[in-house]
Amino acid sequence: MNRRTQYKLRQLGIIIIAWLIIGFIMAVYDHMILYTNNSLGPSANYTFLSSVIRNMFAALVGALLGGSLLVFFVNVKYQDKSYGYTVLAVLISFVLIILFINVLFRIFSVQDTHRLFKNGLAWGVVVAVTQLLLQINSKFGHGTFWNIVRGKYNTPREEQRIFMFLDINSSTTIAEQLGDQKYHEFLKDFFTDITNPILDNKGEIYQYAGDEVIVAWKYEDGIENSMCVRCFFDIKTYINSIKNKYLKRYGVVPTFKAGIHCGKVVAGEVGIIKRDITYSGDVLNTTSRIQGMCKQYDEEVIASSELINKLQLTSSYVVQALGSIKLKGKEHEMLLSSVKPSVPITIYT
Repeated sequence: MNRRTQYKLRQLGIIIIAWLIIGFIMAVYDHMILYTNNSLGPSANYTFLSSVIRNMFAALVGALLGGSLLVFFVNVKYQDKSYGYTVLAVLISFVLIILFINVLFRIFSVQDTHRLFKNGLAWGVVVAVTQLLLQINSKFGHGTFWNIVRGKYNTPREEQRIFMFLDINSSTTIAEQLGDQKYHEFLKDFFTDITNPILDNKGEIYQYAGDEVIVAWKYEDGIENSMCVRCFFDIKTYINSIKNKYLKRYGVVPTFKAGIHCGKVVAGEVGIIKRDITYSGDVLNTTSRIQGMCKQYDEEVIASSELINKLQLTSSYVVQALGSIKLKGKEHEMLLSSVKPSVPITIYT
């Protein structure tokens, strides 16, 4: 099971638990209303337990159907579409979910129009808020929104991280050929297409900067099975598999290079109106400089020997030491190595 599926199942699990809790709260609310002075009281066959079971069962079925629809279909099919498409899809889903939930209620008990309207309105809000939170989580990045909510990085903390700066080759030339609008579409497609290989290798998309994407790993995740290196070549393999799409739309297939390095950074929350979690430290500047050496040495991937020595690269990769190199803006030289797959991956342009 890949990481994307695990993440989606985790999201679905959270939705199921949250909706079950909401179902229980709705049962408690109904019970309290029945015993107010303005109520005629419960029917002869009413019990609080049966109400809880009925509401939570409907919530469970609704979460399994509606939550699965949101997580596995709407937010996948429309991940690169405007929010308008998503809202429309959610509205249609909402109507179907509410109708199904109310049918279940009708099966277990006869309800008046007022009760049906109340349940429909309540679950409409639940579905809308659920989708809003999913969109916010997607906007901030996997896990970032939750970290902001619980204040994990409200106080800056030092962490060991691995970074990859991935940059598109000949981006200026491509931009001149395509024009501004077409080039923006080109970048949008590229950033969308590389997302899944990054997630599958436990990477986090830290930033987009022009034609460059910065990928971060928790140290243990990046070291595991050399995922920080494997990620680059998985991206290349996937882009190669869909090269006809790029040739048809843009007449060019993106090629790219990357620098990879590890070290300590300070992670902290910044901003008031627009909050985000940022990393600061020399490792970021150094990784950027390493990536800049790719063109000079005509290499696709260059990594610090410090990182290479900590990876257990298999026979699938060929590592070549480039020597001790002084990076731009640095006082001391640094040992660098290039990394290639033992079986070359070719992208035809």
